Amino acid sequence: MIHTEQVGSVTILRMEHGKVNALDSELLERLATELEKAERSPARALVLTGSGRSFSAGVDLWRVLDGGEPYLKRFVPLLRQTLTQLFAFPRPVVAAINGHAIAGGCVLACACDYRIIAAGTARLGVPELRVGVPFPSIAFEIVTSVAPTGLLSRLIYLGELFDPQEAAQSRLVDEIVAADGLLARAREVADHLAAIPPETYRVTKQQLREPALERAARNAKTVDNEVERIWGSEEVTAAIRAYMEKTVRKRPPASEGSARS
Repeated sequence: MIHTEQVGSVTILRMEHGKVNALDSELLERLATELEKAERSPARALVLTGSGRSFSAGVDLWRVLDGGEPYLKRFVPLLRQTLTQLFAFPRPVVAAINGHAIAGGCVLACACDYRIIAAGTARLGVPELRVGVPFPSIAFEIVTSVAPTGLLSRLIYLGELFDPQEAAQSRLVDEIVAADGLLARAREVADHLAAIPPETYRVTKQQLREPALERAARNAKTVDNEVERIWGSEEVTAAIRAYMEKTVRKRPPASEGSARS
């Protein structure tokens, strides 16, 4: 589900979960566990990447449809917890975006400190509103902390997807590299950041991210209750189903997952 590799002072976390690394409760639990382990380890930096043609294509919406309210009551808090852990991780985190990073997958990438995307046909964006679902507070804060203000209408309201060149021009990612050099470049950047004294990096990152984390924590008590209710409403369930039938059409085997939220 998540392959872990130690290269010098850098821990590489590679999501290997079905064809598109869809975010479900199991993958989120595992990612949270690996982040906890990494924080306790001597590793000086992390690289987060995916497998196949996807970094992560987002939330497994078939699981949401099949599991209904009981699944959402478990899943939404896990999503909030894991995104918060990643965004607040005290050491450097580099995203090596090997393929599609859509919706929740894009939020994962944005939660990292530095984003490098492989040249090619990957798409990056947050089409949550096109699917019909609202953002949990922490996901909203992560995206808006990264995206330039002038891009937010296209990114959030219109749900546009960007290719690697567009993502770099829009400053959603920091670099484009050839696919065969992606991981090497991500390790190079991670090593560079790892050379900064850890306490210096931690305090600086806290200064940058604390305002967004505080807003998300406040809204978790109000807005996120609304988010969970809306995700499970009949209208949004119907919108999710219509979106999946239009875009994915064929339901994949249970072990492979599907996504895009």
